[in-house]
Amino acid sequence: MASASDIPASAASPQSLKGFHKDVFPNGTEDSVHSFKAADLIIERSQTPKARPDQTNLVFGTVFTDHMLTIEWTSTGGWEEPHIKPFDNLSLHPACSAMHYAVQLFEGMKAYRDADDKVRLFRPMLNMNRMAKSAQRACLPAFDKAELVECIKKLIQLDQEWVPKSNSASLYIRPTFLGTEPSLGVKKPSRALLYVILSPVGSYFSTGAKPVSLWADSKYVRAWKGGTGDCKMGGNYGASIYAQYEAVDYGCQQVLWLYGDDHQITEVGTMNVFLFWTNEEGEEELSTPPLDGVILPGITRQSILELTRKWGEFKVCERHLTMADLCCALKERRVKEMFGSGTACVVSPVGRILYQGENLHIPCQEDGPQLASRLMKELTDIQYGRTPSDWSVIV
Repeated sequence: MASASDIPASAASPQSLKGFHKDVFPNGTEDSVHSFKAADLIIERSQTPKARPDQTNLVFGTVFTDHMLTIEWTSTGGWEEPHIKPFDNLSLHPACSAMHYAVQLFEGMKAYRDADDKVRLFRPMLNMNRMAKSAQRACLPAFDKAELVECIKKLIQLDQEWVPKSNSASLYIRPTFLGTEPSLGVKKPSRALLYVILSPVGSYFSTGAKPVSLWADSKYVRAWKGGTGDCKMGGNYGASIYAQYEAVDYGCQQVLWLYGDDHQITEVGTMNVFLFWTNEEGEEELSTPPLDGVILPGITRQSILELTRKWGEFKVCERHLTMADLCCALKERRVKEMFGSGTACVVSPVGRILYQGENLHIPCQEDGPQLASRLMKELTDIQYGRTPSDWSVIV
């Protein structure tokens, strides 16, 4: 057991934490008066532009554009001016709190080029809302969400030639927020760095739109009540890699994350999950787990719920689903489709689940997964500007 002398003097004490939430987040949201402003952007252009990659062979997240956005914050000086500069490595103190205590978060967005050569974002303020929530949970400073969107737009405009001219590729946007506290005290950071990098990407899965296979086992847990499963933090993903490799050893592509003694279905790999079935009451239903603190509030998830509710063709609900529910429905032939959803893949059908030594084959409606295909088309038509929508924002 550590003695009093072993505890760093800089560590937060109960007294030092008094009134913490009120001080950092006075209104529970960002304090725009003290945030950075896009109007103050400093732009330093790269003098050595890189060659553009082959758009037909893009590997997810391996090639990056010429520029990046960086914005620094300190507890004494607040937010500094945002800076767009040539893409480069970061310089961090060896005691940086992001590396020692995972005071870190990120977002995932995309920019799309439409038929008129305009570049578009898909519902960017939803990403900003989620990022602000994650920042509050990580004790990172508040920021003006609309101003960050404007800064990101400026970055994309500068690197717009990197946005693929393709209906199957896009420009992935990775906002990242780090605590850069240069000490080993377990406390809210006195310094932070918010930065954004861009990467042209193709399909997330090497199999394209083919159904994925899942390994369902309660051996590992992605998130739990009271944890950070509803925030987009790097630690959630780093801790999932070991299980992902075990899934591959079992001949599956992804993990179907289960939770609790009743094996609740929560997420698929890094995606939200949907089940299209005939429920216990004989109703045609599209179901997805509720946002109970364990589930990440995906932007694609929310968009699917809003789209299908607008259609009004079947029941749409957020409810807990267990493996027992799924196995029973499969046995009684009540399952129509199952699919994952996320920014990287949009919609990904599920074809097989390995559960307790048995392969559960997920049926598709005649001529393939019709609902998943329909949702993929409707969402990508909006994203690429083929369907007018206020969800699509021109850069």
